[in-house]
Amino acid sequence: MKGVKHFEELDVWQRAREMAGEIYACCRDGDFARDFGLRDQIRRAAVSVVSNVAEGFERGGDREFRQFLALAKGSCGEVRAQLYVALDQGYLNQEKFDRVSALTVQIGRMLGGLMNYLKVSDYKGQKFK
Repeated sequence: MKGVKHFEELDVWQRAREMAGEIYACCRDGDFARDFGLRDQIRRAAVSVVSNVAEGFERGGDREFRQFLALAKGSCGEVRAQLYVALDQGYLNQEKFDRVSALTVQIGRMLGGLMNYLKVSDYKGQKFK
């Protein structure tokens, strides 16, 4: 963390960005594109993951960052839950579901790991230097 100057350098942010792109691609066509409620909700949740990692980092403090990482982790779970709804409705095939769902699990673990690191490390953030 000490060498990280921009949120774009964080692996978890990069993976979350990838996930958001996958979600947008999933719901671009077909019946998923016409299910406005689910489509918009899953997109908002995916964007929330990316945005909360960035916003938390930019706040400059470890406690605020952990708080925003927790929000991102919750939104990541929301995306995964909505993927099940999309699968059940036939909007996604099993292969696509498995790939994107696995990505949400990986991101959730990464977020949890970063939260734990911040909790036990001596890193206090940019605003405390």
